[in-house]
Amino acid sequence: MMFRLHCTCAIVLGLAAPCLAQQVPAATNKPTTYRVFMRGTAIGREDVTIEKNASGLTVTSQGRLAAPLNVDIKRAQFKYRPDWSPEAFSLEGNTNNAEVSVRTSFNGTTAVTQGTQGGKPVNVSHTVTADTVILPGGVFSAFAALSHRLVGIPPKTRLRAYVLPEAEIGLNVLDVVNERMQVGTTLLNVRRYDLVLGTLKGDLPISLIAAEDGSLVRVGIPSQGVDLVREDVASPTSRTQVYSNPSDEPVIIPAQGFNIGATLTRPKAGTGARLPAVVLLGSASAGDRDGFLNGVPILGQLAGALADAGFLVVRYDRRGFGQSGGRSESATIVDSAEDARVVVRWLSDRKDVDPKRVALVGHAEGAWIAILTANRERRIAAVASIAGASTTGAELNLEQQQYELNQLSLPAAERAKKIALQKQIQSAVMTGKGWESIPANERRDADTPWFHSYLMFDPTKTVSDLKQPILIVHGALDKEIPPAHADRLTDLARKSDSKSVEVVVIRGINHLLIPAFTGDLGEYPSLTDRNVSKDVSGAVGAWLTKTFAAIK
Repeated sequence: MMFRLHCTCAIVLGLAAPCLAQQVPAATNKPTTYRVFMRGTAIGREDVTIEKNASGLTVTSQGRLAAPLNVDIKRAQFKYRPDWSPEAFSLEGNTNNAEVSVRTSFNGTTAVTQGTQGGKPVNVSHTVTADTVILPGGVFSAFAALSHRLVGIPPKTRLRAYVLPEAEIGLNVLDVVNERMQVGTTLLNVRRYDLVLGTLKGDLPISLIAAEDGSLVRVGIPSQGVDLVREDVASPTSRTQVYSNPSDEPVIIPAQGFNIGATLTRPKAGTGARLPAVVLLGSASAGDRDGFLNGVPILGQLAGALADAGFLVVRYDRRGFGQSGGRSESATIVDSAEDARVVVRWLSDRKDVDPKRVALVGHAEGAWIAILTANRERRIAAVASIAGASTTGAELNLEQQQYELNQLSLPAAERAKKIALQKQIQSAVMTGKGWESIPANERRDADTPWFHSYLMFDPTKTVSDLKQPILIVHGALDKEIPPAHADRLTDLARKSDSKSVEVVVIRGINHLLIPAFTGDLGEYPSLTDRNVSKDVSGAVGAWLTKTFAAIK
């Protein structure tokens, strides 16, 4: 039998990664509590204790994770020798009411797991790398050992991790970045590790944040909406400054019933006059204000470039993320547009802002929100759509799934089956009917107000109603939202009441707005230039300067 916490099948491949640091951290006997979130909702906790002695490092934990994971950890323990080779792992607990009692011992390059799961015996062995990292499904405390082991590791290191006890897989450390974390008004020095775990379903990006001594602060698996956060930094008053510009200033913007955490980026040289201003809106896949996608802080870098061009720029955490209150799972696209209106009004009321020269710049879904907000808010003078889609969310979702399936070595019949299931799910989300034929886990992920609003959103009418000048920017190598969408958006905008419509398609740029060779998602981890192209920021800055100059 193959031991697995079945409820965490999708997440099991994102729970640990090895490295080469040689120092074992100092002992600590006091448990540290970590909160586990899924798509912004708290689903449980783990209490983790780390101990050091002459034999190496021991990590012990206990905790409980509610639906959809349904894991009860009575006791989990990892043991590593002083050279970071694994010695043993044990777990007592249950998943979905099935008792689990297993122990894995490591001897050189052999890992042997024995015990029971659901009353059935478990007895398997594998050959593993001598310094592999133990990676059990559903036990997030594996990250606590990883975070210490990452101390001192250089970027571009190739590692191995043991998905216990199924197979050993690769893990790359893409980057190591020193950052600051803001807890209330206090700033802490932290280090972010951008990792990619090579799974059977493709590369899985992971972001791990550790304190300077190596202790774990936070882990995020963006594609699965999973976050593990140390309790003292799990509140809305905390955020990690994933990316910062020299003139960044943290601000709090009052909204209806909650606050919005934001960053204001000023031009380097103040003029004393009221400044033109820009609000940045990011992709649905990036809830933080920096628009962090696959290792690229898209909004953070755009903010710096536009500030250098003379604009006062605001970027903010979306509802339910970072320092912003509210509930992300219940926020629709219309709700996001209302939040954008709040930010625009706050910005235009500032004494250092020219209220007649406020623009919205949106990337991906943020482009939809920008156009929708511009239709509802007269204070917005201009709109820029970057990598915006021209079809309904339902059509775009099927287009993107078809593209991803075409990259896999699957029989045509299997691809057709997956597309058919996706169509069933979308129909159920949009109509509320037909859920009985859809697996419960699929419904749990799809049956949300946000996904319903996304599928139903049609930019056709929204763009047709636009009155403000609009710039449409697209990467020629964008495979997530192909450049044909820019052509259709341009046609729609030219039929609107907008007084000015311009389009710029930039060669050699992918959906992340960085230089690429093919634009395929599979090449994202290998791209070395992680900076938003100056051709993108330059096009937006030049257009805004020209557009605002025409405003009296």
